[in-house]
Parts: sequence; C-alpha cells; structure tokens
Amino acid sequence: MFLSGQSEPILVPEVSESRIEVRQGFTGADLLLYGAIVDPAGPGATADYDIVVVLKGPTEPIRLREKERIAGIWMNAGDSDFRSAPSFFAVASSRPISEIVDPRTAAIYELGTNFIQLSPSGMIDPQVQARFARGLVDMRQRAGLYKQDAEGVRIKQGVLYQARIALPSNVTTGPYTAETFAIANGRVVASATAEIEVVKVGLEGQVVVAAQRWSPLYGLGAILLSLGMGWLAGRLFARL
Repeated sequence: MFLSGQSEPILVPEVSESRIEVRQGFTGADLLLYGAIVDPAGPGATADYDIVVVLKGPTEPIRLREKERIAGIWMNAGDSDFRSAPSFFAVASSRPISEIVDPRTAAIYELGTNFIQLSPSGMIDPQVQARFARGLVDMRQRAGLYKQDAEGVRIKQGVLYQARIALPSNVTTGPYTAETFAIANGRVVASATAEIEVVKVGLEGQVVVAAQRWSPLYGLGAILLSLGMGWLAGRLFARL
C-alpha cells in the first residue's frame, strides 16, 4: 500500500528474507528491512524525512490472569480477554518516536509498544483494561516478543534506509507485515507494506500440516499415543 500525492515521496521497501523457515533447533533470525525514498523533488529533498518500521506478527486471542497474594497464598484475582493481540511486535525508528510525531499520530499508526491496538473482549473498566494491556506488553517484552529501538533505522544520503529486527526462537509462525512510514514535520507522508512468511518445515512442519488438515484423526492419534506411552511406562515400572 502506498500513500502518496503528486509532490509526496514514495517508499520502495525490501526485506532480506520474505520466507523464514523454522526448523528443529531454530535459534532465531536477523531480518534486514531496507529500501529507498523516491521524492519527486530530487534526492536532496529527502534529508529531513524520518523513517519508522513496524513489524507485526499474526494476531491471536489471549486471556490474562492477575494474581494477588491472599492470606499468604497467590490466587487469581482477576482476568481479561483480548480478541486480537499481535504475537510479535517490533518498532525501529531513525529517532525516538516522541521526537518524530505527536501521541495522537503515534496511536493511529501504532508507532511504539505503548500504542499497540488491542481489542478487549466484554465490558471492562477502562483503567483496569489499561492495566491489563500494560501487563501484556511487559510480559511479552520480557519474552523478547515486543521491542522498540529508537535508533534502529539508518538513513544514508537521505535516500536509502535500513533497519535490523531480530526474531527470537519463540516466534509464532504465520504471516508477518512490515510497515514502513516516511514522516516529515510530524506527518506521515508515505507508507508501504512488505509481507513476510514464517513457516515450520521438516518433521515439525509436517505435524502442523497434519494437525490442520486432519484435526480429528490427529487428536485421536495423540490420545492413543498418550495411552500407549502411559501403558508402556506402567509396565516398565511394574518390572522394576
């Protein structure tokens, strides 16, 4: 997708890998997102542009539970459901976001981990919802799944840009989108999107495909395998 006018720049994005294969022993991947800023006014006119790259993984529903210490015992004190939360979210920018756009613009384009658009399910107090949202972001930041780099984009000669975003080993497979924004004077003047696919291959990939295509048989096989392993373990312990 491009946002451009007669006098607005155009972004031409590229990614180092449009398909990332997750095999047994996968330790993560280093993704390079790069491209060019094409400005009708000429190369020198792009010197004042900032670049922000937002990489998002597949969305998924999630339930958060809050624990509280009651009578010396940790117990569930509350919970909240989100219909869609990105499994992975990373932002890289040429400068701190607060120096590039105002909070309203950052919220519209999700330019930062503080501006991730979550979809809560059911009726919940706004303050409680905000607390659970902060908890979700903090939890996934500690897992390396949400991250933000205020100096993660390099711009060369006002035309070429590049950003590196590391994908950890625990990433969710599925379609990823890399959105790149060119910003001038606090306004998004151009944007473009690149697609990335993270897939499981090998034996793990075959298991995933089997589970999706033949889910009833897959479930029955899993039950039979569990029963067989339990029976075998019982026989071994009986002999010992």
